[in-house]
Amino acid sequence: MSTAISYTVCDNCNSLNRVRLDFPLGKSPICGKCKSSLPIHDGVSDLSVSALEKISKESPLPVVIDFWAPWCGPCRAFAPTFIEAAQRLKGQVVFGKVDTQANPNAGQKFAIKGIPTLILFRKAREVSRISGALAIDELMNWIGQK
Repeated sequence: MSTAISYTVCDNCNSLNRVRLDFPLGKSPICGKCKSSLPIHDGVSDLSVSALEKISKESPLPVVIDFWAPWCGPCRAFAPTFIEAAQRLKGQVVFGKVDTQANPNAGQKFAIKGIPTLILFRKAREVSRISGALAIDELMNWIGQK
């Protein structure tokens, strides 16, 4: 059986990294360029706006981004569902999260009207978006239809 692969962007040097998703529990993958720890946990990357732009442009896989904030109850309730989808689709879709509180320009840049909002990108182009805390079946269907 082949190892599932995803992609993430290094917070330190902004390099796109191909990441094996079977790294040992308690360890983080490291950047191939600068050797910093990469921001990927449970198959989901924590991304800045510049990292999102890079990964959506350069990833050969579709990219699903969850725009959220730590103070948002529905966002926190949806987080385990997003992780479950990342686990089910590992190696097929890249999953990332953008904290709109830590990245206030994200809301304006991506026309986020409410959170959580999910956007599916392919080659830097927005393919689809949906808002609200979805159930796992709704999320899987939304991704599968795109």
